[in-house]
Amino acid sequence: MTPNPPPQRPIIAIMGPTASGKSALGIALALRFNGEIINCDSVQVYREIEIATAKVPLAERQGVPHHLLDFVPPSVNYTAGQWAEDALAKLVEIEARERLPLLVGGTGFYLRTLRQPLFPSPPTDEGLRARLTQLRQARGAEHIHRLLRRLDPATAARLHVRDWSRVQRALEVRLQTGRAISAQQPARARPSPVVARLRVFALNPPRTELYRRINKRTAAHFQAGLVEEVRRLLAAGVPTESNALGAHGYRRAIEHLRGERTLESAIEQTQLDVRHYAKRQLTWFRREPGVEWLEGFGDDPAVEAHVAALIERQLEHGDQNTHA
Repeated sequence: MTPNPPPQRPIIAIMGPTASGKSALGIALALRFNGEIINCDSVQVYREIEIATAKVPLAERQGVPHHLLDFVPPSVNYTAGQWAEDALAKLVEIEARERLPLLVGGTGFYLRTLRQPLFPSPPTDEGLRARLTQLRQARGAEHIHRLLRRLDPATAARLHVRDWSRVQRALEVRLQTGRAISAQQPARARPSPVVARLRVFALNPPRTELYRRINKRTAAHFQAGLVEEVRRLLAAGVPTESNALGAHGYRRAIEHLRGERTLESAIEQTQLDVRHYAKRQLTWFRREPGVEWLEGFGDDPAVEAHVAALIERQLEHGDQNTHA
């Protein structure tokens, strides 16, 4: 008789909204299954961007290796395409050590880019980016969205007006190349075969408690010196329009330093921003194929036990169909 093939080893992704306990769950699973974590958060990649990023302190990582965390200077605009290339290399390295890779974070676009590689886009034209940033700051995100609707209606139709960073990038590509980004995207590369083993879990905690945690954590960030951190970064020459300073809390701290908001207003607006962001994250993951939902927070022992049992079953029997 032909022997049964060995069970298919998964690549685990723990996703979900901000403040839902993704890091706690990722570390618990890494400890249980001899795993290593690959950061899947677009702000936690940056060095020196600390207080409002919810990075797990080194002392609390319990010896679990973390990759693509704290490794890009804040002056660099690190892209989703670069992350996907780096993440794929780390996946291969981790599996070569016979350890379990876990992608942990809330940036759904990063995960999608790994599953569906982007087309080769032109390098950033910093002068053009600065001009578009000034235009957005002067006339609002709605204005640049209207410009994109005129130049690339197909892309504008699928991007929300508040998703200004992607709207602006689509405008940059259109103005640099003379072609709409929607016309160039069919030239995507094929995803790596390892992506077929990706198993995506997403946390779905109770909304009221999630918002309470977001409000509490946001206030704690400002109390911990967020405004002073932003002041130091600006003094060091980090551009206000950089991706690193586009994170929630940092934008409002900059407005406060400019005299455009009181500290109380900056805190309240950031809390609102982050609550809206959490809602958009949940909407994003509901649209992604093959997501398995976990009802609760990642620091809930019952949630950990449930997902650990599913992973254990797959490692032993290979009885879970994964989704690319």
